[in-house]
Amino acid sequence: MVGVNFFGNFDLASLSIWLFWIFFALLIYYLQTENMREGYPLENDDGDAAANQGPFPVPADKTFLLPHGQGSKKVPSQQTPERADLPLRRSAVSEGFPFEPTGDPMLDGVGPASWAPRQDVPEVDHHGHAKIRPMNNDTFRISAGTDPRGLPVVSADKVQVGTVTDLWVDEAEALVRYIAYERTAEAGGGTRLLPMTLARITGGRVMVKSLYAHNFAGVPATASGDTVTKLEEDKICGYYAGGHLYASQRRQDAVI
Repeated sequence: MVGVNFFGNFDLASLSIWLFWIFFALLIYYLQTENMREGYPLENDDGDAAANQGPFPVPADKTFLLPHGQGSKKVPSQQTPERADLPLRRSAVSEGFPFEPTGDPMLDGVGPASWAPRQDVPEVDHHGHAKIRPMNNDTFRISAGTDPRGLPVVSADKVQVGTVTDLWVDEAEALVRYIAYERTAEAGGGTRLLPMTLARITGGRVMVKSLYAHNFAGVPATASGDTVTKLEEDKICGYYAGGHLYASQRRQDAVI
């Protein structure tokens, strides 16, 4: 028989299982190195290179062609750099402990109010158009629930800080992402965006529990009146979310 004469006493089952384990080990190596295209080389809390970089080497550059004429990007060498010179100080000598703000954390964008240095361009859909746009172009309409346009925007300390003028919709998802409102003169004036997930529409008003009236003067603005960039989104969301801790000293004090 061919099998007996050609292989003799060779164990094909053993060969198969060893080939499987070798393939599996190579697959793990490949997946782990591909996972290291962002965030590596590792750094410690101060931003210096970490002593232990792990058992796998940083992979060679891989070029990605970006859609809609945005060029190309090589990673890991062209990965987005981390923010530097943040106004923070260590709260402990060893690694792994939180850093304490040394300035105004709401304006500095640190801790719960932190933001990442994303691209300063709008997020686009598969056609290359900006995903998030104002609803005043009549593309969408409110089909259920309360239409907040015209309602007052009220802070956590029950002060009216503005009036809702429009809703900004993620057109690809048909989902309201932001509430646009005109601030009162006391709050600084001008139009600002409020993340829909941090607003509560109740009792004929839009409540913002994360900020007090004096915090609204520092809400980040958008450069354009009909688009919002990914960097602006991060700063806006970080500011409102950070108010849950940093809006007042009372929120930062220990509760017994």
